[in-house]
Amino acid sequence: MTKKSAKIRYWLMKSEPDVFSIDDLQRLGKTAWEGVRNYTARNSMRDDMKIGDLVIFYHSSVDPAGAVGLARVCSAPYPDPTQFDAKSEYYDPKSTPEAPRWILVDVEFVEKWPAMVPLHALKAEKGLKDMLVVQKGQRLSVQAVEPRHFVRVLKMAGSRQGEAVTA
Repeated sequence: MTKKSAKIRYWLMKSEPDVFSIDDLQRLGKTAWEGVRNYTARNSMRDDMKIGDLVIFYHSSVDPAGAVGLARVCSAPYPDPTQFDAKSEYYDPKSTPEAPRWILVDVEFVEKWPAMVPLHALKAEKGLKDMLVVQKGQRLSVQAVEPRHFVRVLKMAGSRQGEAVTA
């Protein structure tokens, strides 16, 4: 008997480019997605993300903000070590190694897009009106993306991966 493979899920992960950009990910190849301190985002990484899931890499807190590339989840979830480091801006004195509060996954570089797909273009696209990132007040740094939205963003970006992903 063979195991049925889990279906790939799609995500959007935000990073401020002056902290960690798509260029940084391309240079390093992969990174731990550390510093997430929102329970909903943490729960997505802990409970829902799987190795092989695809991620829209999004530059936030810049003008314009927008989608800039593609990454892939490449590890199972594990405790974010920054929560235990008193010198880290992400330190959490209430978290212990025996009962960690904060979880992360590793992500690896897949591709950088020729040009950013800015937020205003995402908002203008009728087929994306229900996508979380375009919703007023939606500030989660890690959010699920519907397959049809994921495919549409990849097409808007001219992604080389767009043909391989089907809604």
